[in-house]
Amino acid sequence: MIAISRNLPLAPLTTLKVGGSAEYFVAVKTKAELLAAIDYAKENQLKVTILGGGSNVLIKDDGLKGLVIQNLITGINEAVHDNDVLVTVGAGEEFDVLVANCVKKGYWGLENLSHIPGLVGATPIQNVGAYGVEVSDLITTVNAYNLATGQKQKFSHKECQFSYRHSFFKTAVGKQLVITKVTYRLSLDGRPKLDYPDLGQYFKDNPKPNLKQIRQAIIAIRSQKFPDWKRVGTAGSFFKNSIITQDHYRNLKSDYPDLPGWSVGQNMTKVPLGYIIDKICNYRGVRVGSVGTYERQALVMVNYGGATALEIEKFAHKIARLVKTKTDIAIEWEVTALP
Repeated sequence: MIAISRNLPLAPLTTLKVGGSAEYFVAVKTKAELLAAIDYAKENQLKVTILGGGSNVLIKDDGLKGLVIQNLITGINEAVHDNDVLVTVGAGEEFDVLVANCVKKGYWGLENLSHIPGLVGATPIQNVGAYGVEVSDLITTVNAYNLATGQKQKFSHKECQFSYRHSFFKTAVGKQLVITKVTYRLSLDGRPKLDYPDLGQYFKDNPKPNLKQIRQAIIAIRSQKFPDWKRVGTAGSFFKNSIITQDHYRNLKSDYPDLPGWSVGQNMTKVPLGYIIDKICNYRGVRVGSVGTYERQALVMVNYGGATALEIEKFAHKIARLVKTKTDIAIEWEVTALP
């Protein structure tokens, strides 16, 4: 049996702490409950929206029509093959708890992704990444149910179509899928990935840190840059870093000589949007009403209490216009707007 709620407030289920209510709502913890919820939606002709940990979404103030299914499917299975460890994880498991447990067991791979909020099921959708690592480096397969057909599907790494903060699951067809479990390939014999400047600086006197030390470093670094999502309304990085042509980058570099950039593929350069918002637009720590950019990291937007989704949206558009005017870069949200 599943318990369907009516007009349930969704703001408390998101880290931004904004948004209206779900017309219908159910939290599912097993595949059987998920299928029952999908059947309920079909029988009552309700649109389905899948919600995980609510850490990367902006829900509109008038809420969501239809049935909101919070995917809390749990379960972890580990299989060791020589130095490889295949860890298959239910979509509703908390991602940072998974990372902590893998570090404790000596499984290399996820440690650079420490202290990221949200649930496992969201990681392939967004191709979550930080400090030189993306989950696409580690994911082997993704299991899902198709809302349109009711069929189970299993996606290989190639079929996930990963790219920067994107995957097949963010496409129109992919949005018809409910992820149930994710398999990561980790290692018993890994090496520290310290290419990211902050990590290189942190470990300048210790080039071979262990897993525990790397996790502690990541938590310390992130704590300096990001507000505590358990206390403050935030979705972490609100915008994606921008990828522009090398010519565009060279033109910007002539005006802003200190602008960092990293080559990513043929004739393309990734630039840190946080730097642009901060140093070029002078918009770090700016607050309008209850919404602002975080005082320590301009890429992060904060709900200081009582903000509406509309206020956040307007503030984000204002930043986008400012960046476009200053740099001719059209920026994209990392946060997903619902509906």
